[in-house]
Amino acid sequence: MTAKKNQKTSKKIPKGDFGYFKSEKKRRLIITAILFAVPLFIFFTSWIYFKTRMTVWTVVAVVGCLPACKSMVGLIMIFKCRPMDSALYQKIRAHQGKLDMAYELYMTFYEKSAYIDAVAICGNTVAAYSSDPKIDAAFMETNAQKIIRKNGYKATVKIFTDIRPFLERLDSMNDHKESLEEGIKFTPDEKYPDLTRNELIRQTILAICL
Repeated sequence: MTAKKNQKTSKKIPKGDFGYFKSEKKRRLIITAILFAVPLFIFFTSWIYFKTRMTVWTVVAVVGCLPACKSMVGLIMIFKCRPMDSALYQKIRAHQGKLDMAYELYMTFYEKSAYIDAVAICGNTVAAYSSDPKIDAAFMETNAQKIIRKNGYKATVKIFTDIRPFLERLDSMNDHKESLEEGIKFTPDEKYPDLTRNELIRQTILAICL
């Protein structure tokens, strides 16, 4: 499961693909606007019709705003995420090779969160790059690794904050892909029988990201 070959042709870009944040901001903005518009329409229509706000429709409108408020929180969170620089994406993409990767991630834990530009998975090796100057790489590595292992995958996570060693690691992972995956026992997930072990680890990582 890798980045899609042409994001512009997709209406909704999946999480983990380049262009996700830009696409998701537009999608969530539209959804939030609609969720607010419906209860507001009910409220003002009933107010005009009954000439009073003291009706059951006001209650319906207030309750109807709850999903909209929840959507607004998600919208605010996604607007905090900056889209990945296209030049940086192309540079990393050139070294991706046959690796399973994810791009444009905002990894969140209760204590801390950080922007992750790219993640590569191969066997028990998970290598990531972050251009976030405020990232606590050690903290993110430890907690991401805990969650991956909790899901049954014995993997080691390394987050690079310098692009050059990250690209070198990608090249190395491609050169030694067979040996990195050799001898690893894997039982397909019943929920996702078509996904490989690398793809399932990718899914686990996406689950802890916005």
